[in-house]
Amino acid sequence: MSSTNQNNLEIKIQSYCGCICNGCEYIEKKGCKGCFAQKGKMFWGECDLAECCIEKGYTHCGVCPDMPCETMKNMADDDDPPGKRIEVCRTWARQK
Repeated sequence: MSSTNQNNLEIKIQSYCGCICNGCEYIEKKGCKGCFAQKGKMFWGECDLAECCIEKGYTHCGVCPDMPCETMKNMADDDDPPGKRIEVCRTWARQK
């Protein structure tokens, strides 16, 4: 799969919550390897969304019937633009 393209037709699955890790400053600054590699135990602490997906056996939040849950909504409020990760998860769910 490719990275994000202009039309959002295809986005490579990179996280449980819909974050796109390409170009993230924390890869270099904090040695972050991403939530898949770190099993939700991030440099900033444990990620509730990653832990939930791991417990339920989901590839990402987009396949969860409860998406977007309150935890996802709260995290997505800080996105630029707000809610971006929710749309990314919906795109991933449609890609199958």
